[in-house]
Amino acid sequence: MTATLDSPSGDLISLAVVTTGAAARVAATGEIDSSTAPELRTELDRLMDDGVSSLTVDLDAVTFLDSAGLCVLAAAHRRAVADGVHLRILVSGRAVIRPLQITGLYDLLAVERIAPGTGSAI
Repeated sequence: MTATLDSPSGDLISLAVVTTGAAARVAATGEIDSSTAPELRTELDRLMDDGVSSLTVDLDAVTFLDSAGLCVLAAAHRRAVADGVHLRILVSGRAVIRPLQITGLYDLLAVERIAPGTGSAI
């Protein structure tokens, strides 16, 4: 199943969700900040509530990531560990990589760096 969620926050972010069996992929496009992070959190929580065993968060098209977005990713990691969900975080751009590195989340989340626009590992 594929779904694109319209953002109530003025199109600062859009989320495309693809589910295949017990696996899900959420691709975010735009900015993840204090006004949009709750949308991402809600979607990740919903997918884990639905019982996915594998969850990929694709941040390739994210142009801005602040502390609110970092908190969402850290909370998703904690929940994934507790629930036995395999969580993958895919990144490509400096706007996302740098905040993750500075906070130490890059290593904690075992972030996977991908080639921009491809979804493929570097």
